[in-house]
Amino acid sequence: MSQVGTRLEPEPGDLAPIVGAQTDVAPLGPNVQKPDHELTHTEDVDVVDWDEIAATNDFKNLVAAKIGFIVPATIFFLVYYLALPLLAGFAKDFMDTKVIGDINIAYLFALSQFVMTFLVAGIYLRKAAVFDGMAHNITARVKGMKGGK
Repeated sequence: MSQVGTRLEPEPGDLAPIVGAQTDVAPLGPNVQKPDHELTHTEDVDVVDWDEIAATNDFKNLVAAKIGFIVPATIFFLVYYLALPLLAGFAKDFMDTKVIGDINIAYLFALSQFVMTFLVAGIYLRKAAVFDGMAHNITARVKGMKGGK
């Protein structure tokens, strides 16, 4: 666009200001199918039956594996995280016990929460790779049922 004066005028041949012009949709070529995310509801006729997938044992095993890790990890994290203020409030003498010089158990416990957070995150990353593999197997099977689309 050329910037002459205060008004912006389109350059000759620029189709962008015209609604419905060729530039509204990126041309992919005459023989190239649109990506799935660009299909309209009338073009997306090969829709996956999600209820059928959710009923498979593979999907149920994936969900059970994720819940089996996430729920206990979350409970552990919350208990560990909330233990510091609870112990500081209800077990002051214990938390004030000196370990090294002026460093007491409360300081060490607070610092251990950083370590624990990174450990839980690292363990989750390892488990997430397993979950991703399970999900990949499910999607590969679904693509096989759809004819490899």
